[in-house]
Amino acid sequence: MPKDTPKLPKLDLAALPGPETIRREELPNGVVVLIRENFSSPSVVLSGYLPVGALANTADTAGLAYMTAIAMTRGTRTRSFQQIFESIESIGARLSLYGGTHTTAFQGKALTEDLGMLLELLADVLQNPSFPKAEFDRLRAQQLTALAIREQDTRARAQMAFDTLVYRDHPYRLSTDGYVETISELTCSDLRRFHSDYFSPSGLVITIVGGVKAERVLDLVTSTLGQWKTKQRQEMPDLPKLKPLKKSRRVVIRLEEKAQSDLVIGAPGPSRYDEGYLAAAMGNSILGRFGLMGRIGEAVRVSAGLAYYAYSSISGGPGPGPWQVVAGVNPKDEDRAVEIVQNEIKRFTSHSVSEEELFENKANFIGRLPMQLESNEGVAGAISHLERYGLGLDYYQRYQDLVAAITCDQVLAMGERYLDPERLAVAIAGPDGGGV
Repeated sequence: MPKDTPKLPKLDLAALPGPETIRREELPNGVVVLIRENFSSPSVVLSGYLPVGALANTADTAGLAYMTAIAMTRGTRTRSFQQIFESIESIGARLSLYGGTHTTAFQGKALTEDLGMLLELLADVLQNPSFPKAEFDRLRAQQLTALAIREQDTRARAQMAFDTLVYRDHPYRLSTDGYVETISELTCSDLRRFHSDYFSPSGLVITIVGGVKAERVLDLVTSTLGQWKTKQRQEMPDLPKLKPLKKSRRVVIRLEEKAQSDLVIGAPGPSRYDEGYLAAAMGNSILGRFGLMGRIGEAVRVSAGLAYYAYSSISGGPGPGPWQVVAGVNPKDEDRAVEIVQNEIKRFTSHSVSEEELFENKANFIGRLPMQLESNEGVAGAISHLERYGLGLDYYQRYQDLVAAITCDQVLAMGERYLDPERLAVAIAGPDGGGV
C-alpha cells in the first residue's frame, strides 16, 4: 500500500496578525502607529524605529549614530539620568534605544496601566536629549573598553575583515559601533548636532502590542509622540550601488595567544526588498541552518570533525547585507575548513537542492512561525518588519502559501545570483600556525 504524500503544516490564519487585528494609523506629524490588542497578557510591548542611522556617518565619524542612540536615555532637558532610571525602575518597566546602519530602534515593556508613563519617557528622550557631559564620558569610556576587547576577538575581527573586503567603497564596510580612533574624538556637541540635524517624527514607526484597547493606545501615542513638532531635517544619504568583487579575495588577521581561528566566507546577498528573498532564505536554511546547521554543519562539523561551530546566515536588510558562512576551527585546520566550505557553496550553486531538503525546510519555516509570534515581543517585532519592508498587513495570512510555492529552481537561481564560487571573500582571524 503506497504511503501518503507528506503535507506541509497548516497555520491557523485567524490566530495570526492580519488586517483584521492590526490597526494602522498615521498621525499628522508623520508618526505611523501600529496596534494589536492582546488581552490575555497583563503587559504591553512597544517596538519601533526612526529612519536615522550610521549611513549618515563617515569613516571619521563612525560610531556617532550608535553613541547618539545609547546616550539619549542618559538625560533630557527636564529629566536627569537618575530620574529616568528611577521612573522606569519604579514601574518595573524597560526602555532601550540602539543605533544601527539604517535606523535608530527602540524597545520597551511595561504593565498595561503604565503604558502612558512609558510613552512619556520615550517621547522625552527622543525629542529632548541633553547629552550631559558626565554621562557621555562614562558611555564613551565603556565603549572604548568594549572596542579594545573587540580588537582581541577573533570572531569580531574576522567579520570586520570580511566587511572590508566585500564593501570596499560602501558604507557597509564601517562598523556601526565605531572604532577606538573615532569614538575617542567624539564630543557631546557632535551628538547634539547629529540629533538636531537628523531626528524628526516624520518616518517614525511605533508598534504596540498588549492588553490595552486600540483607541486608548492611539490616544496615548497622540498625546506624546504625536505632539513632536515636524521640522526640516537632513535626509539620510542614499545607499550607493555596490561594486561586486571581480574575483575571490582572502585576508588573514593574526592575533597572539588565541586558541581558535574564526572564518567568514561569502558575498553580498539580497536585500529584504528582493522578490526572491524568501527563496534565498530557504536556500540559506538548507545550506547552513536547518537541523545540525544544514549542509555546512554536516560537512565541516559532522563529517570532517573540524569546527567548533559552523553555519550560514543571510541578513535580509534594506541593502545588500552579507550572505556568509561562519565557522570556528582549530588554527591548523583553517585551509581545510575553507576548502570544504567553498566546495559546499559550489555544490549549492551548481546543483538543485533535493525535493526532500526543500520540503523539510518548508515545513520548518511554516511550523516555527506560531512560536515566533507567541509573545508580545515577537508580534511587535514582526509587525514592525511588515511596515519597514512594505510586505502588507496580510503577509502572515499569505505566508504559508508563499513558502509552499518556493521551488528548487528558485533556490538554485538565488544561489547562482549571489554566491558565485569564483567571487567569494574569505576572512580569517586567529593565531600564528594556521593556514597560509
